Amino acid sequence: MKNQWIEFLSGKVTVRVSGRGIERFLNVLIRNGLNIWNVKRHGTETVTFTMRLADALKIRKYAREKECSITFLKRAGMPFLFKRLLKNSGFIGGAILFLLIIMFLSNVIWGIEIKGAKPATEYQIRKELDKMGVKIGKVQFFVDNVEGIQRNLTNNIGNLTWVGVELKGTTYHLQVVEKKEPEKPEQLAPRNLVAKKKAVISSMFVETGQKKVDINDHVQPGQVLVSGVIGKEGQTQQVAAVGEVWGETWYRSHVELPLETNFFVFNGQEKRKHSIILGNLEIPIWGFGEPEFKEYESDKNVKSIHFLKWELPISIGNETLRAREEVTRTYTKKEAEKIAIDLAKNKIKNEVDEEAIIKDEKILHKELKNGKVILDIHFKIIENIAVGQPIPKETPE
Repeated sequence: MKNQWIEFLSGKVTVRVSGRGIERFLNVLIRNGLNIWNVKRHGTETVTFTMRLADALKIRKYAREKECSITFLKRAGMPFLFKRLLKNSGFIGGAILFLLIIMFLSNVIWGIEIKGAKPATEYQIRKELDKMGVKIGKVQFFVDNVEGIQRNLTNNIGNLTWVGVELKGTTYHLQVVEKKEPEKPEQLAPRNLVAKKKAVISSMFVETGQKKVDINDHVQPGQVLVSGVIGKEGQTQQVAAVGEVWGETWYRSHVELPLETNFFVFNGQEKRKHSIILGNLEIPIWGFGEPEFKEYESDKNVKSIHFLKWELPISIGNETLRAREEVTRTYTKKEAEKIAIDLAKNKIKNEVDEEAIIKDEKILHKELKNGKVILDIHFKIIENIAVGQPIPKETPE
């Protein structure tokens, strides 16, 4: 069976041969390696058959020897199709150019819509978008992805709580949530201020209420520091106690820090790769081969191609390979102790209020074991220990 695809690619010709001795002529063609098929007789002196274009160029030589007349009836296959395409190249080129222009325009930014922002905030957002290159008329391939745009807007505009960025076709849609103005102070119910932990009172500031402790007093958790019951006996009233009571509290922290630490750093070398992605198939177009460096981290960004409002199953992939190298950081015992103390301080700061102050620290235990500096540190902290507690209702006798 003939391979139809091969015959189509190479081209084929339908030939009509007329004359005497047609059978001998066909035998000559076959003996000389010329393939023919679909042989049909039309009367006693006429035959039609199909053969390859390459063989058709040789047939006249054998026809002259046998005194046969040859007529080419039909031509088919890629060579003839290509020839016809060349005749209509203007029309085809115009159609291709039109599709390319439509595809290009489908990947240009034509709109930026911002919802949920006040006029002043919207102006700030548009100004920041201009700095990032996100503006009407810019090709989408040359701007950051939506995650990067969202991150930059959140970091650079202070009065944004959250911003969502979505690309639909050729328009960026931004949904903005602004930070709310400070709420009005809530109306507090009558309450006492009590100690939230064990401490020694170091200072007090009472705005409303009656003090129940003095400086240098030792207090226990739950002990009343400022009472919300004020007035003379028999003429008392309940108010919401307001104030700050600062006390000296104590914390213990355990820290282990290795003298040697291995980690990776970037050395400045990088390689960029660009590719066209068709479904699961990725076709490299720039930056072939593996990088010269062995250790690296990859950062890949994929941008979809649009045609009008539709997203095509074609994407442009941009990958950056950044070279890294392993570095060993070594501390002396003294340096490790200092850094361990700083780590312990940061750990303590995460456990207490922002206003808390570290008054003093003392190393309770220190040892060097298995290449690590191990410290147990005692901290003295000055912090506000007062918390509100509703005044219990009096039980009727």
